[in-house]
Amino acid sequence: MADKSPEPTHFFDCNVFVGSPAYQRPLLPVPKAGALLAEMDRAGVDRALVWHIAQHDASPQAGNRLVVEAIRPHERLTGCWAVLPTQTRELAPAPLLFRQMREARVGALRIFPSVHKFVANGVSLGALFGELVDRRIPLFVSVRRGMDWPDVYALLEDFPDLVCVICDHGSWGMDRLFRPLLERYQNVHVDTSQYLLDGGIDDLVTVYGERRLLFGSGFPESYFGGMMLALRHARISDQAKAAVAAGNLERLLAGAEL
Repeated sequence: MADKSPEPTHFFDCNVFVGSPAYQRPLLPVPKAGALLAEMDRAGVDRALVWHIAQHDASPQAGNRLVVEAIRPHERLTGCWAVLPTQTRELAPAPLLFRQMREARVGALRIFPSVHKFVANGVSLGALFGELVDRRIPLFVSVRRGMDWPDVYALLEDFPDLVCVICDHGSWGMDRLFRPLLERYQNVHVDTSQYLLDGGIDDLVTVYGERRLLFGSGFPESYFGGMMLALRHARISDQAKAAVAAGNLERLLAGAEL
């Protein structure tokens, strides 16, 4: 029998950015972390894994610096950096990069291959991503911004043990695209942002378990409340709701060796 209580009460959003986009104004602009935290408080979101839009629109170097500056005074925010292939030596080498992440309270990484002009596979990313696999550092990929589905499939074929979270897959039944990946790769997860499919959360948890799904809003391009409401009313146990809302992201970040 499904739970009817409004649990969970603790939300840790895995898919939030801060900053002013260069190309499209979001629903609720959050140029600074203070504005983000005000919206989190209004919605009832406790914590967030945050990246900076400049990582995509400008450069990983600029955006990584800006997200560290944004989260530094706020313990509720954890940073997410963007990375590039190592051959051009634009970012620190792996051991130093991971130490910098730890010192800056950065817990995960992203890539935007299409806009940053590289191919996301073992040829270009092997040296760095081999370390990501060994250290179980989560990689977030967006099929709305940065990668198409064939790119995601190719990346996971080269790095089958990668801890990967697929974001922004949308509300129009992309299960045929991501469910094969959940079935084949045990470290693949999906977020909830815009996954407004009737019974979708319920069936995903039934088939793959609650550990493979993470609460993510896509804020500020989507509102926090939509997926919070969907999760609260999903016909799954309170234990599963709590795992999706916060526990799964906490587990992935805690499992990373930086």
